[in-house]
Amino acid sequence: MASVHQSGWRYLKGMSIALLCLLELPHAWAQRAEGEPQLPVLDAKRATRLLLNQVPPEYPALAKVNYIQGRVRVQLVVSAAGSVAGAHVLSGNPLLAAAVLNSVRSWRYRPFVAKGDSTSFATAVEVNFTLRLRKIDLPPAQAESDFRRQVKPPEVLARPEKTASTDPSVRLRLLVNAEGKVIDSEILRGIPSLFEGARKSIERWSFRPARWGALSVPWYLEVDVPVDNAPSQAGTRSPSGR
Repeated sequence: MASVHQSGWRYLKGMSIALLCLLELPHAWAQRAEGEPQLPVLDAKRATRLLLNQVPPEYPALAKVNYIQGRVRVQLVVSAAGSVAGAHVLSGNPLLAAAVLNSVRSWRYRPFVAKGDSTSFATAVEVNFTLRLRKIDLPPAQAESDFRRQVKPPEVLARPEKTASTDPSVRLRLLVNAEGKVIDSEILRGIPSLFEGARKSIERWSFRPARWGALSVPWYLEVDVPVDNAPSQAGTRSPSGR
């Protein structure tokens, strides 16, 4: 069973859903863009009151048969109209994380009104995938480790070669789905202001998805992405990788 822990319990098709209070939202997720006002961050109770439609994520069959369990933490940015405009994985197994992203992007909220106007806001969701079996021979950590050893990670098939050797680069962690499409990205190392340029550059790359035997599976991939025409950022501190 996949459960999502929430302040004020509600049950949907055998799932418990919870929206967590976001106290540690990264700065980039609390902003719309440089120079624009910060997004309000709603805690669990306030965000839950605005929920209109909440489709539970499906427990991936491949994760079930391999006894993969665990929590997925996702940050959301909800538009002024109430649709999910952005979803980013904070942590979680890639199979489970891809299922959560596929679900939350269809959720709908009532518009959040601040100072008389509808506005975008940020919040977070934590989903707990738990197998309800009488006996599981492998503990979750060992089951995931065993599965990980059998996965052939995603590969970069093609990338533009237009950047100069002196162009700065950032290291990104990508979540590549079973179709070879990047569905999430995060900066691990480099100048934060270059992230958007690196993300757009990745859109021109092509990937071979990860493989588990003959099956394609969602998986993480770390890559260094050069950013051409980037402004000088001497002295700017880089974020530490997770």
